[in-house]
Amino acid sequence: MCNTLIATWRMALEGVTEAMPVASLQQAVVSAVMNVEDNPLYHSVGYGGLPNIQGEVELDAAFMEGDTLNYGAVGAVKFLKNPILAAQALSRSQRNNVLTATGALEFAIQQGLALRENRYALSQDKWKAALQQTAKEALQEAYDGHDTVCVLGASCSGSVCAGVSTSGLFLKKTGRLGDSPIIGSGCYADSASGAAAATGVGEDIMKGCLSWEIVRLMANHSPQYACEQVVHQHTETLIKRKGECGSISVIALNKAGEWGAATNKAEFSFVVGEPEKGVHVWLARCSGGVHSLERASPQWLENYLSNLPAGSGN
Repeated sequence: MCNTLIATWRMALEGVTEAMPVASLQQAVVSAVMNVEDNPLYHSVGYGGLPNIQGEVELDAAFMEGDTLNYGAVGAVKFLKNPILAAQALSRSQRNNVLTATGALEFAIQQGLALRENRYALSQDKWKAALQQTAKEALQEAYDGHDTVCVLGASCSGSVCAGVSTSGLFLKKTGRLGDSPIIGSGCYADSASGAAAATGVGEDIMKGCLSWEIVRLMANHSPQYACEQVVHQHTETLIKRKGECGSISVIALNKAGEWGAATNKAEFSFVVGEPEKGVHVWLARCSGGVHSLERASPQWLENYLSNLPAGSGN
């Protein structure tokens, strides 16, 4: 098979590995996203996702196909097993292709998609503990190193697509939407140039439509250049305008299968699967405004596994 895949966070490793032999580019991307949605030990996506302020798990997801620019998304939807499947189904619609809350759930039921109670003991324990803290302490950005799962794919023929899924900001207000279901912010795919996706603080990512901007730059620049420029410029802009900028990390993949990643964090992990090169975990770093990439070391991978909840098997 000749698909190239890139995905956010180490949590995507198993999904990308399983998806590499899949011939269909769209199915490979969706399959990789579903793998994370179905693992309750990753508290920022799908089953076991971190709850909103009411203790309920509301999910966002989006899918975009680069040949046609077809786009679908769901937001603030509960009880859906795999929101990425609903987003992909909606991308085939010419109208009403972004649905939220009960509308998204009703559509999923009509499509025969599986339902699930996404609350899970570990994430519920985190929610209960957070309620005992002050609001400032509880509304933190960190998800134990995890956030939105974003998967980008490029085929050997030059087609690209993108899929993203998340449970959103921990202790968010009911109905809150982040960047993930917003076209051009959470992801964007155009087979004329490439695909990009973002993870981090959605409210800040949306202020720059970062995924669209990266894809625009890739028409004339490498994915790595586009990622670094967009993250650097947007971070600088927000700091200048409002005095702060939340965590932002991005990935990109052009139609030739070349990839890039950048972050304004000290460290951001991502996964790349390439034909004949295998699947590997990479680390993007930013220090003093200087960006760098390196393969994750065996020690880094061992430390990651040791920090997962007992019995994860991942």
